[in-house]
Amino acid sequence: MNIGVLGTGFGAYHAQLWTTMDRVDKVIIFGRNEAKLQELKQSFGVEITTNIDDIMLDSTIDVIDICLPSFLHRQYAVDALKHGKHVFCETPVCYNLEDALAMKEAEQLYNSRILVNQFIKFDPAYKYLYEATHNENYGKLLSLTLKRETPPLWGDLGLHAIATNLMIHELDFVTWMLGSMEPHSVWGSDGGKSNQALVRAIFQQPHVSAEIVVSSQMPASFPFTLGYEAYFEQGKLVYQESDNMNGAVESSLIEYTAVGKQDLLLEPANPYEKSLEYALQCLVEGSSSIIELDNAIQAIELAICIEKKLV
Repeated sequence: MNIGVLGTGFGAYHAQLWTTMDRVDKVIIFGRNEAKLQELKQSFGVEITTNIDDIMLDSTIDVIDICLPSFLHRQYAVDALKHGKHVFCETPVCYNLEDALAMKEAEQLYNSRILVNQFIKFDPAYKYLYEATHNENYGKLLSLTLKRETPPLWGDLGLHAIATNLMIHELDFVTWMLGSMEPHSVWGSDGGKSNQALVRAIFQQPHVSAEIVVSSQMPASFPFTLGYEAYFEQGKLVYQESDNMNGAVESSLIEYTAVGKQDLLLEPANPYEKSLEYALQCLVEGSSSIIELDNAIQAIELAICIEKKLV
């Protein structure tokens, strides 16, 4: 398979991962920064171009990996599908339902696929939670709290944007776990700063409750942190991961049952790499996928609903 990557920001990391995969024969990356492109060419042996048509019009390119800003995803995804390519798209896949539906329509019209980088599904700790829940390893899931907290490092993450730009990963996960649903209640505060926010969203079904808490207003001393607490009929799982942005990552997954407390040691895996590998496998084999555009649209619909309740 030959991969065209659009974007040299996070696209640079994608390009690096693609070059390590056995099924990938060629990687070409588009960008506007010539110096950055030359650096990528030297570092990873990829082909480079400053002309996007070199990728779009190349009949040998099988997949276009879109790592451009989300407001551009619709334009380039539709163009890629029109030229007979499959699409792998970064999150958030888009910011409004009009773009989402246009991408879905193009997918059907041109008989190609859009898969979305819902990488949280490939994180070992979240994958363990999903499997434990569906296998009822601890009995039925009763309540789930998901958290993601960061200092204000990622640009505008105010009340009008935090659900689509930060909470989207947890929304991807909770819709995977529990299916499509409406938020039961939503609360948020900007703490007097328009580009920061703290938000809580609660979802309820007859036999299970889920809560998502996200914050972009943590103090600078607070590490980027994510995790969950899952309450079951016969136990509890507690996961936390902290990244101090200097490369040091600390994580723990603890199981509490009648037998006692146990630290669970999962086989480490790079969820970004696993997501790309999985997407490639699905496209090569033509198999169904847990990262289809439809899955991403479920999460975007929830994010938009939450933001409307916040502003």
